[in-house]
Amino acid sequence: MKKKAPEFKGLKNWINSDPIESIEDLKGKVVLIDFWTYSCINCIRTLGHNQSLWEKYQDDDFVLIGIHAPEFSFEHHLENVKREVASYGLTYPVVQDNEFETWYNYKNRYWPAVYIIDKQGDVRFTHFGEGKYQEIDEVVKVLLEE
Repeated sequence: MKKKAPEFKGLKNWINSDPIESIEDLKGKVVLIDFWTYSCINCIRTLGHNQSLWEKYQDDDFVLIGIHAPEFSFEHHLENVKREVASYGLTYPVVQDNEFETWYNYKNRYWPAVYIIDKQGDVRFTHFGEGKYQEIDEVVKVLLEE
């Protein structure tokens, strides 16, 4: 699968990062986007893998962005998101998509959802739900080597 990655839209309140304005700004890097929400048990179970990927590849041309798209009203509050990011020990960039603008640009329908984008800005891999951790790691590794 290969298609141009949709742009970011409506993202606010970057945590662990200065704002990243667009996908275009990330050309030349492998990007993993993870749509998640902090009270989703399936999302919670993926966070450790995401953090380990970040620790493994953050010094390479790799960016991991956790796009927090809230399922419940209390998940809209920045302080709650910051608290949960800290409690899970996440050090990669996390941003709020409270109005689901980027979510809709990606035509996403699931939590968690992973989109891996190559250095040219094309979506090369998607996965919805838990699992496929080894495959995700391998896709990132291969794309970094391209």
